[in-house]
Amino acid sequence: MTALLDIEGLRVDMRGGAQILDGVSITVAPGQIMGVVGESGCGKSTLLRAMLGILPRGATARGRVMFEGRDILPDQAAQARGRIGFVPQDPYLSLNPTFRAGDQIFEIMRRHATGTRADHRAKLLDLLRAVQLPDPEAALRKYPHEFSGGQRQRLLIAAALSCEPSLVVADEPTTALDVTTQREILGLLREIARARGLSMLFVTHDFGVLASLCDAVTVLYAGRVAEAGPTRAVLDAPTHPYTRLLLACHPDRAVELAGIPGTVPPATAQPSGCRFHPRCPQAQAHCADAVPPLLAITEGRSLACAHPEPALV
Repeated sequence: MTALLDIEGLRVDMRGGAQILDGVSITVAPGQIMGVVGESGCGKSTLLRAMLGILPRGATARGRVMFEGRDILPDQAAQARGRIGFVPQDPYLSLNPTFRAGDQIFEIMRRHATGTRADHRAKLLDLLRAVQLPDPEAALRKYPHEFSGGQRQRLLIAAALSCEPSLVVADEPTTALDVTTQREILGLLREIARARGLSMLFVTHDFGVLASLCDAVTVLYAGRVAEAGPTRAVLDAPTHPYTRLLLACHPDRAVELAGIPGTVPPATAQPSGCRFHPRCPQAQAHCADAVPPLLAITEGRSLACAHPEPALV
């Protein structure tokens, strides 16, 4: 099956020598929900910003981002207009407080969707019902401060769907929400994706979110892919030391809670060789010398580690 999204060797460098992403490759099939997980500072949000063409000034992206058969990295705005929806991280900061919610979404539709304003209004009301927002007609006339956090996130999901995209990218969209609302939003995203046949690229730091939503997972560490594969396979049999340590930090899976020693290296001072080796309990001397390639270990699974768990490879 032809991939809907195929990111190949994506690099992002900042002026001054900081390297945020180094050769990241991710494939998303039609209808698949791909999760991207890792600690803060591993490059998850930068990955989305690079493919959407919204990197900060001074950043340079190289590689290929093949979307619907075309490389959109040179000019995302022209080549992926309306075909990729975006759900941002913070619902409290993502809507302009001085404009009505409906007018802000209508502006998106005016720029990227076909049809008249009447068509856009009818479609938006249908979307607001689909995301289970109470009284859609009244919601269009309200200002952002008149909605709760969960309702604002439902508005942003409707905005992401308003131009009928084939891919939705979400940057930790439940982080600012309470646990109950988070569960509701995750269920809503899963239901909408399945009903509409959407693909999703979902960034998170929570393996619990991955388990409940995603079909496959890519584990990022310090700008490189550490491990990738079907979600259940990775969660049940993590192979990379970093993946295993991340899981050991999760309260639902840990026998005894423990953090990962050290911190993610700054982008301006990446270690040589395997970037995880300064924190890795299995590291050997040569781990600092050579960059481990990302290799297939079983059908659908890949790994970048010179010393994986022997029983799982």
